[in-house]
Amino acid sequence: MLKKRRRPELNLLPLIDVLVMLVFFAFVTMQFRSMTTMNLTLPKVETAGKSEIKDSLTISLTKEGGVEVNGRVASFEVLEQLAQEIGRVSKDITVVIRSDENTPLRYVTQAMDTCRKQGLNKIRLQSR
Repeated sequence: MLKKRRRPELNLLPLIDVLVMLVFFAFVTMQFRSMTTMNLTLPKVETAGKSEIKDSLTISLTKEGGVEVNGRVASFEVLEQLAQEIGRVSKDITVVIRSDENTPLRYVTQAMDTCRKQGLNKIRLQSR
């Protein structure tokens, strides 16, 4: 009496469950970054820490001296007015300065001085 051998079956349901969980995990841990209009190449810093900054004033500087404040095109005069208004409200606001890696230091220091004159001393330089 010969017994017929059953064909091996592959149960796909646990495999599909695992794949769904992996996709879900990937979406949950994904970091979403805000898109900006300025095309900046941030300088690379090996020891840069990753910290989430809330309630911040973001200043973007181009190598030609262009200024953007919180994503809006501005100038150093507008930056000074905004820093003055923010300085009146709260001195505890963090200022994040983003500049192209080829931006002259004078633009960065001018932005820092503008903020410090209004009492905004929590200044961070963003890198990649």
